[in-house]
Amino acid sequence: MRTYKANVAIVNSKSFGKYTKAIDELRKLGCYVKRFEVPKNISGRELAKILAGYQFVIASVTPQYSRDFFENNDDVVMIVRHGIGVDNIDLKAAEEHGVIVARVPGWREREAVAEHTIALLLSALRWIPQAYNAVRHGKWGERAKFVGKEISNLTVGIVGLGNIGSRVAEILSKGFGAKIIVYDPYVPEEKIRKLGYERACSLKELFSKCDVVSLHAVLTDETYHMVNRDVLMNARKSVIIVNTARGELIEQKALIEAIEKGIVASVAMDVVEHEPIDKNHPLLKYENVIITPHIAAYTWEAIRGMDEAMVEAIKSFLENKPIDGVVVMPKNPRKIKE
Repeated sequence: MRTYKANVAIVNSKSFGKYTKAIDELRKLGCYVKRFEVPKNISGRELAKILAGYQFVIASVTPQYSRDFFENNDDVVMIVRHGIGVDNIDLKAAEEHGVIVARVPGWREREAVAEHTIALLLSALRWIPQAYNAVRHGKWGERAKFVGKEISNLTVGIVGLGNIGSRVAEILSKGFGAKIIVYDPYVPEEKIRKLGYERACSLKELFSKCDVVSLHAVLTDETYHMVNRDVLMNARKSVIIVNTARGELIEQKALIEAIEKGIVASVAMDVVEHEPIDKNHPLLKYENVIITPHIAAYTWEAIRGMDEAMVEAIKSFLENKPIDGVVVMPKNPRKIKE
């Protein structure tokens, strides 16, 4: 029987290795590779059992890698997120149990997600999906309904001036001539002003001043439902919201209320709370809501880069080299059992 250096579990990631030779590359490293599809709400204890004997996990946005998972699995040495967000991993528990957590370095997805953000923004501003559907249904004559706005005349709010948010701001300001206001309490005002942007002191202030708000914050306890009723009810009339970060940043009940009151003119999002959603989701009944199925990073270039990052992380571990994209590096990391 063949002896492998390590076992790699690909969990709920349909795209990893589908368009590249990443799985072959892992096998060349001496790894046994197996795909797993598990319920997004599977318990940590059950997930721990399923992944017993696997040293590496290539993780998707689901399921949750909870404290219960780490307490009941002593085989996994590293979880590598096939993406940027690590909000479905209990990072503190991982560190306490010696499990390294890494993710795709932000630069790998930067262009793809930024471009998708712009595509969603343009779709919302110019009613592109709605106009296309009108043509498909023989309603060319309704074209006067689809009067849009030009970005150059708008003030755009950027929530989170990180890797992707900074690129979106750059495209909108330098490419389209939009005025940019930034809300990011972790970026010094001096840096924001040096870039030619204005700084908002609060999220409520940002929403009150902007025609468009684009969300690029990471999901934490602090940012969960940060776009809530208090923020939305004080937003500029007919604001457009774009979200390519995490669905949980927006309080859905408050968003629906703001749509129905005409405060929010349009919403364009690639992420939704509790995704994946079905055709009966309450947001889908609104014509001014555009939702794509979490595909912002789905370009050939980004997917290739993401796959490469997973292989490189596992290779670096096996060769005892620094791992790019590390989020958690325990003081006493687990070792692969002999």
